Amino acid sequence: MLSLNGKIVAITGASGGIGEATARLLAQRGAAVVLAARRSERIDAIAQDIREEGGRAATCVVDVTKAEDLRRLVSTTVERYGRIDVLVNNAGIAPISPLADLDTEGWSAMIDVNLRGMLNGVAAALPVFREQGKGHLVSIVSVAGLSVSPSMAVYAATKNAVRTVHEGLRTESTDGVVRTTAISPGYIRTDLADSMADPALRHRTRENMDAMGIPPEAVARAVTFAIEQPDDVEIGEINVRPTVQA
Repeated sequence: MLSLNGKIVAITGASGGIGEATARLLAQRGAAVVLAARRSERIDAIAQDIREEGGRAATCVVDVTKAEDLRRLVSTTVERYGRIDVLVNNAGIAPISPLADLDTEGWSAMIDVNLRGMLNGVAAALPVFREQGKGHLVSIVSVAGLSVSPSMAVYAATKNAVRTVHEGLRTESTDGVVRTTAISPGYIRTDLADSMADPALRHRTRENMDAMGIPPEAVARAVTFAIEQPDDVEIGEINVRPTVQA
């Protein structure tokens, strides 16, 4: 079995859902993790749990829309553990609505968090990866970008933009220094619906999550699989959805 012992991984959006599950699983498998999110009390509690179970974990309060916060996350990780092997861009929001609602504030928020937040992570980590001689960028995208449903046009657009950036970075990184992995979840039981302002859409999304959603640990296992590969193997994209999801 491949090992994660010695891997240093920073994870955004680690206060719950996929980010929390990923941090816990990676730590169980031997990686040192740095949990990043806006809710300091939550990531501190998760990190404490990990340490009590014998794992290595630190925290860093981060708003991914602020480039300086991502730079601080990378520098904190390097200062604490000597390097950063992997950055998992997981933070995301989904205040979805029909385009006709003209929710321009929601559009801007999704662009800022889902796309600009990921780009801020690239800008912070890429120079360090290059200096180290290797690094791995993992981003949580969405199957919503593969088949666009009503009310999800802008959300899907931000996720497809992240997918495009990943492919561009891959083609620019064939020297073997930087690996990229885009992981697209389907219905996962998380609190993503909380960011939806429309009560009807929020209710319908929660119903779908309850009816067919799979646990966030399913995505965490996909992240782990991609990270644990040897340096000469790149897992470019993984789709993780419930078997009953169309």
